[in-house]
Amino acid sequence: MKTTEPRPRAPDPAAARVAGVDEAGRGPLAGPVVVAAVILDPARPIAGVADSKALDATTRAALAPLIRSRALAWSVVVVDTGEIEQLNILGATLAGMTRALAALAPAPTLALIDGNRLPRALPCAARALVGGDASEPAIGAASILAKTTRDALMEQLDALHPGYGFARHKGYPTPEHLAALERLGPCPIHRRGFAPVRRLLAPGLL
Repeated sequence: MKTTEPRPRAPDPAAARVAGVDEAGRGPLAGPVVVAAVILDPARPIAGVADSKALDATTRAALAPLIRSRALAWSVVVVDTGEIEQLNILGATLAGMTRALAALAPAPTLALIDGNRLPRALPCAARALVGGDASEPAIGAASILAKTTRDALMEQLDALHPGYGFARHKGYPTPEHLAALERLGPCPIHRRGFAPVRRLLAPGLL
């Protein structure tokens, strides 16, 4: 009797749709928080992708366009200071994660999210991974897109709000920034819910 071996099944493209999600800008005193989501293409690997904090600015700038051109899908969401004030920084970050995942096409089947918190309403299954930006390439790719986007925005905001040094410190509470904040007072992109900013506001501006 003649027998034949079963044909191997074609790989399910949905099985590869794992999105990495990360943010940039939770700690600064000014500017938006930026969230990115990336589904990498296993057929088009990108050498050098890692946690954006472990890369210098030149390397991040070189990798960002490669990620955009080679990924199966990517999205970047900017959550402005007004929404941070409304939701608090954690709520604004989680809202940005939800939007970034919802914007991906094709849609992901699983999201790997850097950190220890998951948004409530996600379009797919998800896992939180502490330190995931260093261990999962898709999260590392998302961290690079989020960081390069936010840095570029802070350089633009530096021109709109001169004197604070936003292009250099990107809104983080460096000695330079804190000294400028004391000297000039808060500007419209400062986060009024953050203590170093709040204490400098007149009672009527809180």
